[in-house]
Amino acid sequence: MDEKPVDSLSDSEAASELMRLAQEIAEHDRRYHGEDAPIITDAEYDALTRRNLAIEQRFPHLVREDSPSRRVGAPPAEGFAKVRHAVPMLSLAKAYSDQDVADFIERGRRFFDRDKDLNIAFTAEPKIDGLSASLRYEGGVFVQGATRGDGVVGEDITANLKTIADIPKTLKGSGWPEVIEIRGEVYMTYAEFEALKQRSAAIGGQDYVNPRNTAAGSLRQKDPSVTASRNLKFFAYAWGYTSKDPAPTQYDSVQKFAEWGFKVSPLMVRAKSVDELIAHYHLIEAQRSSLGYDIDGVVYKVDQLELQRRWGFVTGEPRWAIAHKFPAEQAMTTVRRIDIQVGRTGTLAPVARLAPVTVGGVVVENVTLHNEDYIKGLDSNGQPIRDGNDIRIGDTVVIQRAGDVIPQIVSVVVDKRPPDAVPYEFPHKCPICGSPATREINEKTGKEDSRRRCTGELICPAQAVEGLRHFVSRGAMDIEGLGAENIDLFFNAGLVKTAADIFTLRDRRPAVIKALAERREEQARQREAASGKTRKNVRGVEERNYEGLDKLFAAIDARREPELDRFIFALGIRHIGETTAAVLARTFSTIEELIRIGKETAAAADPHSVFPSINGIGDTVIGALRDFFGNERNDAVLEALLTQVHPKPYIVNVSADSAVAGKTIVFTGTLERMTRPEAKAMAERLGAKVAGSVSAKTDLVVAGPGAGSKLKLAAEHGIEVIDEDAWLERIGKGS
Repeated sequence: MDEKPVDSLSDSEAASELMRLAQEIAEHDRRYHGEDAPIITDAEYDALTRRNLAIEQRFPHLVREDSPSRRVGAPPAEGFAKVRHAVPMLSLAKAYSDQDVADFIERGRRFFDRDKDLNIAFTAEPKIDGLSASLRYEGGVFVQGATRGDGVVGEDITANLKTIADIPKTLKGSGWPEVIEIRGEVYMTYAEFEALKQRSAAIGGQDYVNPRNTAAGSLRQKDPSVTASRNLKFFAYAWGYTSKDPAPTQYDSVQKFAEWGFKVSPLMVRAKSVDELIAHYHLIEAQRSSLGYDIDGVVYKVDQLELQRRWGFVTGEPRWAIAHKFPAEQAMTTVRRIDIQVGRTGTLAPVARLAPVTVGGVVVENVTLHNEDYIKGLDSNGQPIRDGNDIRIGDTVVIQRAGDVIPQIVSVVVDKRPPDAVPYEFPHKCPICGSPATREINEKTGKEDSRRRCTGELICPAQAVEGLRHFVSRGAMDIEGLGAENIDLFFNAGLVKTAADIFTLRDRRPAVIKALAERREEQARQREAASGKTRKNVRGVEERNYEGLDKLFAAIDARREPELDRFIFALGIRHIGETTAAVLARTFSTIEELIRIGKETAAAADPHSVFPSINGIGDTVIGALRDFFGNERNDAVLEALLTQVHPKPYIVNVSADSAVAGKTIVFTGTLERMTRPEAKAMAERLGAKVAGSVSAKTDLVVAGPGAGSKLKLAAEHGIEVIDEDAWLERIGKGS
């Protein structure tokens, strides 16, 4: 769907769009929080989440169980013990302009409108760009530390956190609670980042992209001594569970942290007006380049803790805080060439190779060009971008690292365009296999798809290799040690052509050792050519047991009984991401049932006569399942795979945390003991969904004086109706 306005969406279109957004946002969450390797800008990510929220607000009855608005971060990575946060670690709403900040302040004043003499104060502090961590202290002693994870469950990284000098093993001073979870940001300074890059380059080690990702990777090391060598830092700025409040206000609580031995931001202030907050934002922005570490904005919070509790939370975010983001840094460079990469679904992805340029302390040499329309200077609706200027080889372009992570082209400097620069001709044939590359027509809109795809499918080596890489990736089968390099090696050696071949590698051990030995010898030849030194004799290496081979075989065997949703996602069916795979697993429970329904759907003239109606599964996904299960070439591949792999049946566990958890509530009429926003916040804190209208899906109506047509609708649907006193009694707040 080409960004159709939310107000113009039908119910079916909204459901399909929410499914797409849930799938896409979940993938970006996994890459950013789980792998420390984002592939889109912060601004692009925020645009996706804002569109998702706008659709949910207009269609509350279509809100998905796996909605991004109900989720924070990504599931904790395997390899570390899991820690369930006593109080969830939430994300923050974003502001991109002074007006957004003014709107945030105004929302607070409206919420507390009945407190006429209330004087609301706010704090403002830098938003550190690092990895969030929660530190649990009992009796003043540091006992456990964890990452954010998905906001509910994180990774236990206690041993690594203990290597950070800024984190006290025992709290100083006095007055700290018996139990408290101090929260803050682990980060790496520019100086330490550059020193690490130099040390790594000196031994031919890996390159590092930016301090944030490097800090996150350093904190997830299996060996704490590696973490210790990175000289990470920590700023404390918040807390989770505590047996008592550190102080009555946010500002004073953070000052207490300093007394207890933590480093806190010296740029944190308390303010009472929008003008004061904005002035401090610009002050911090002006000092940004001289701080010596990455920040990407300023965070504002309601100062009084009692008001924070009253204002409450919207799903996944506190209402009483907001992050005011900085604009991206920019630089100018030239386009040296444009390369085409082929993905696992056949998408031809153009990449501009640039003359290296430093932006925000990072050397940028490559930038994605998305698709051929983007190169021509058009968006997905055919509207001009970059003032309608196309991108040509030889062009001078302005780039920025939006969100200080992913580079993008902002504009083309046409005045500097070489006289011989010609418009780029996007290939109509796959550069890998030579098959036609086409743009499909969207049956609903009649428009061409924005991306051109290779039609070679299984005969295209690029698609086959990318499909295998996807199959073994972390979000899919997650086979440790079988990364992109080994997949490429085994594919080119003829050892792995389909996913089933992975599980028979142990039976072909001599051939595997030979392939690994040949690669090792080729690498030795390359080192010899580069150094001019004669290499040692490596003959006979193929007869030796290759180091780590038994570990690889064990990792493969450990994935012979995967979770069903992982297996479905690993198949690489187009439009089936992790979120949709989970929905399919929950619906059909076994792979055999999914295959049966998939084949029957593929054979039916009307797919809806066979495929059940599932919230969040629309025509796009059903069409993809028809294509997959209706393709006879996939039958043999899937059958062979299922002789080696036996996915576990999907079992659903349902639990409730309160008397109204999971229920849909409608408030109507005048509430006398609280404001409507306060009632909504209270219900959401208890796990309920609050809708603006009564429907058959409504579980409970809370009615005050003046309730009108909603009571009639409730009666028609047989929905329980209670008054405000009964509501407070039900949730344990009655007087």
